[in-house]
Amino acid sequence: MHEIQDPIELQKTLEQQRTQFQQAPYRTYEQRLDDLQRLKRLLLDNQSAFATALTQDFGHRSEDDTRLGDILTTVSCINYSIKHLKGWMKPKRKHIGLLFQPASGKVIYQPLGVIGIVTPWNYPVFLSLGPLTTALAAGNSAMIKMSEYTPKTTQLLASLLAKSFESNRVAVVGGDVAMAAAFSALPFDHLFFTGSTAVGKLVMKAAAENLVPVTLELGGKSPAIIDDDIDIKTAVSRFILGKTLNCGQTCVAPDYIFCPQEKVPQLIEQLQQRYASMYPTLKGNPDHTSIINRAQFDRLSGLLSDAKNQGAQIHPMSSELADGSTRTMPLTVLTDVSDEMLVMQQEIFGPLLPIIGYTDRQQVIDYINQRERPLALYLYSFDQEFQQHFLYNTHAGGVCINDAAFHVANDDLPFGGVGSSGMGNYHGEEGFKTFSHAKAVFSRGRVSFAHWLFPPFGTKFHQLIYKLFIR
Repeated sequence: MHEIQDPIELQKTLEQQRTQFQQAPYRTYEQRLDDLQRLKRLLLDNQSAFATALTQDFGHRSEDDTRLGDILTTVSCINYSIKHLKGWMKPKRKHIGLLFQPASGKVIYQPLGVIGIVTPWNYPVFLSLGPLTTALAAGNSAMIKMSEYTPKTTQLLASLLAKSFESNRVAVVGGDVAMAAAFSALPFDHLFFTGSTAVGKLVMKAAAENLVPVTLELGGKSPAIIDDDIDIKTAVSRFILGKTLNCGQTCVAPDYIFCPQEKVPQLIEQLQQRYASMYPTLKGNPDHTSIINRAQFDRLSGLLSDAKNQGAQIHPMSSELADGSTRTMPLTVLTDVSDEMLVMQQEIFGPLLPIIGYTDRQQVIDYINQRERPLALYLYSFDQEFQQHFLYNTHAGGVCINDAAFHVANDDLPFGGVGSSGMGNYHGEEGFKTFSHAKAVFSRGRVSFAHWLFPPFGTKFHQLIYKLFIR
């Protein structure tokens, strides 16, 4: 199976998947388990191939960034699904009220059908096969639209999936923006999108034409807040991996930092020291990932120039400056930032890190709440009162306390945004439910008293029912 790049073939594949699903609308536990085990073998047997394809797509992508961010997370997701699948599939008994007795109630989680999955370029394996895992666990078929920015990974994934699944079960779609638009307009049974908020709006609009339900995993500016009680060196050690993994090209990377005003110089110093120990060199360093393409490199450079021209102080964390020829860019701290700067208006999605000094935590809460709700929020404090105050006075898709980004990799935690950072959850059981219909089943046996409620109304029995149950 090659990747689909033609709109006609796109529609034909959807019809084939829908026909196949209608012939077997409820896959057994054994069939779903086999799907997941085949997907796992595909990953384990081709780790090096995925690392090679990704480094070709990125110019250079750290093999460990691939193993941590794409392979490990996906294998973990599959293992968790395998372990819990039987329990997820069991019908869930529900309480039936006295008025409706004798009867029983249960919920059956029924597969939706054909799931459309739109994948971004930053973690193309995890963000395609992760949703696919939960879609298969729920008993569905799936079509995956990959990013045009990762053609080598797309080709590899299409080839490998073809060896494990027929195209009427799992299909990979390539192509450019026009193909993405055609894909989003298909009448799927559910459309799952990971990407920017701007594109998410277009996807939701296209899906609405066919009343296709959507899950949107978007982005935004995820703040990190350092409390006065925590050692700065400790705080840096807890968030720097989340910011530097994949060179900051991560939707849940800390976007900007709130730091006690008097500790900002110390924060910059500790960042420099830790970054130097992680990346003593950039050029030719196998651990350092490049910016995905020239357009993204120029966008980040433009954010930096705009901030500098408006008075921001620029603090590169490496003596090696950004290099457009290799698209290498060091972690760069910005201070004296203002809301007028583009870097404080747009999701950064790269190795730039604005720092805002603060003196009062209410100032921080007001700043966060006056803006769009972020995908993630990070707290660095061992003070439980501080933690609880932020947890219950701000909104975010997810929160890490004294860490960054690892909530995404925990399979028993739902992952999703809120407001402009997304809608809906997946991962683990929440993902299984996202790609299932919770079918309510109300069942009576041979005995039924429902006829006592029939007209003519106004009987003593009706009056008794009203007296007992309308109060």
